[in-house]
Amino acid sequence: MKNNYKIILASKSPRRARVLEMIKVNFKVAPSKINEEINPKIEQNEIAIDISKAKARTISNRYPNDIIIGADTIVVSNEEIFGKPKDINESKKMLIALSGNSHKVITGVTIMNKRLGIVKTFSEMTEVFVKKIPTKKIDYYINNFNTLDKAGSYGIQEWFSVWIKKINGCYYNVMGLPVSKLYKHLVETEDLMKWYSFNIYYKFTELQKVAMVKVKSKY
Repeated sequence: MKNNYKIILASKSPRRARVLEMIKVNFKVAPSKINEEINPKIEQNEIAIDISKAKARTISNRYPNDIIIGADTIVVSNEEIFGKPKDINESKKMLIALSGNSHKVITGVTIMNKRLGIVKTFSEMTEVFVKKIPTKKIDYYINNFNTLDKAGSYGIQEWFSVWIKKINGCYYNVMGLPVSKLYKHLVETEDLMKWYSFNIYYKFTELQKVAMVKVKSKY
């Protein structure tokens, strides 16, 4: 039996797409356009999961038979939570706050299939230590790279990496997808989908056999 589902990334992030391409996942992109406003009333680990779930749910309504991957990343610096900056001024404030300090990068992920009611959620945290960055270098980064589409206003995979002293945890989590955990849960979800599909197919063929026997018995 062929797979009768697709894997859909509910994000327009090119970095998340790159991670999925790296591990040879066959997927398509369907960006979710939800309001990514951070709810300060819930736990830090739950904030990213909450948003990732909303992203996955929105896209699963359009593609109920497919596996949807929703993800969201936040940065926590001195208990202050950074999402994507609203403008260049906010971007600069974030980078100044990160300069010379350590911070946490938390990514929440939801894997969902609406038809079978599958919902898997998990999060990953990576600690990042940043060197002291001169103000001129912060201005250079803002003026030469897109800092507005990234949580915390930086991308670890680009020029900003020269200011990273060290990290504790998953590098790809900082890019937006904790690849090891994601792969594990994705394989489990696909196995579950195949198990459901096989059982439905088996029951259908058994019903067909019973129906044929009943028809033959009439003649």
